Amino acid sequence: MNKFTYLSILLFILFFPAAAQKTPSGNPADFKVKTCLHSVSYAGFWRGQHRLTVDEFLVKAKELGYEGVMLVAKRPHVSPHDYDKAARAQLKAKIDSLGLTLVGLAGYTDFTAGIDKPGIPNAEIQAAWVGEIAELAKDLGTGMVRIFTGYERPGIPYDKQYAEVVEGLKMAGKLAAEHGITLAVQNHHDIALHHDAMYWLLNEVNLPNVMAGWDAWSPVLEGLTPREQRESILKMKPYIVNTIVADYVAHPRYTYVNELTNYKAEQPAMRAVPVGEGIIDYKNWFATLKEIGYQGWVVYEMCEVLDGGGSIDNLDQTAKIFLEYMEQFK
Repeated sequence: MNKFTYLSILLFILFFPAAAQKTPSGNPADFKVKTCLHSVSYAGFWRGQHRLTVDEFLVKAKELGYEGVMLVAKRPHVSPHDYDKAARAQLKAKIDSLGLTLVGLAGYTDFTAGIDKPGIPNAEIQAAWVGEIAELAKDLGTGMVRIFTGYERPGIPYDKQYAEVVEGLKMAGKLAAEHGITLAVQNHHDIALHHDAMYWLLNEVNLPNVMAGWDAWSPVLEGLTPREQRESILKMKPYIVNTIVADYVAHPRYTYVNELTNYKAEQPAMRAVPVGEGIIDYKNWFATLKEIGYQGWVVYEMCEVLDGGGSIDNLDQTAKIFLEYMEQFK
């Protein structure tokens, strides 16, 4: 460990002890199910999905029985552009009045965007945006911001793109640390999606507040077996501070090949279903999280076209099913 890293860790622990997210303890007794609802579930991004305002969403989460919330840190929900200091104080008061915990903000980043245009300092721009969200998070009373790595661009050497992500995360991590914020890098984008690559990436970034949000659906869609999914948690144990739950079914797709009077298989389309009804083995996932003494929140999202449609009634019913499903892990 170099001197800079040691000092960074020491300063982060000394000055922001409450903000630092707890990594797994290794003791199964420390595992506790704390349920959180992601506002992306009611943001209207997906076809047919009902949209709630931020205040409406907060009331909804409380009525449904969730303990915490994660808020989308962009329009139409909580963009830094739309929330000045007064609006932030008002939103924080609303969350507190409902007895909810703001688990984190969901940041949307892509550190390789524009990498084919070398004159544009995109990684710096992305990092600066994370800094803005980190300040917003501090003002709202949470210690975590969820972010992504980068999508892989064709025609650009892989290692150049990987290096851009590393530098971007380092810059973003240092800016976030100024506000006492932990960054949870979600296994979502192409770069470092697999647990071996993500573990290496976070080791290379080497900052005490750049950790991992580790979700089950990505390893499943990568084709990992249940054993390999378990191994991904064990590998990522030193870094896991958050997990987001969503369940899916695969709809097979084919294109017609006219000259062969036949069909060619394409990538399946994924559709959201209530947790426990899809292809993801969450019993295996949570058994392993308990094994390592996971201490973060369990965040639920409805982040695709949903079985039964996007009406408010169907969204509410699906969100309730998640709470019922999680009872078995308490």
